[in-house]
Amino acid sequence: MTAGTDTSMLGLFLANYEDFRRRLRRRLRSDDLVDDVLQETYLRVERLDPAVECATHPTGYLFRMALNMAVDQRRAASWLLGAEEIDDLINGVDDTLDPPTVLASRQDLEALGEALDALTRRQRDILIAARVDEESQAAIAARHGISVRMVGKELKKALETCATKTGRRSFQRFGPGAGASS
Repeated sequence: MTAGTDTSMLGLFLANYEDFRRRLRRRLRSDDLVDDVLQETYLRVERLDPAVECATHPTGYLFRMALNMAVDQRRAASWLLGAEEIDDLINGVDDTLDPPTVLASRQDLEALGEALDALTRRQRDILIAARVDEESQAAIAARHGISVRMVGKELKKALETCATKTGRRSFQRFGPGAGASS
């Protein structure tokens, strides 16, 4: 489907607005973020060039646009400094390492090593590819010859194992259940 005119894509966005709101609320779990994302998506749809071809599934295209907007906003928010970090920058922080800090860091590294040893080879490879090398789940799935969904399951298992072995909580960063223990 082509955009035809600005109003056709805008009209489609407005016609599906409540559905988008419901779906985004379920995924993002934040009414404020949903409102911001829908506002930004509206502004972007309003600026779409009417001559440009859009997706064959325009409602899916619009929803994906909204999800991408949410990712962008979360990324931007992660770059913001907290009050304590700002205070540390202004007042300076003593970065000297004291023995208890060094010991705690060594213990954390040892616990992480044990956690990685507890993983299957595939889980360890997937975890490192996803979190260290920042590869997409699709690329990881193709390399291992498994589905993207299976990559997600293996990654979740790996994170849960690491969290259990290190005595820390693991949080899913985005999507359904964001902010809940994983």
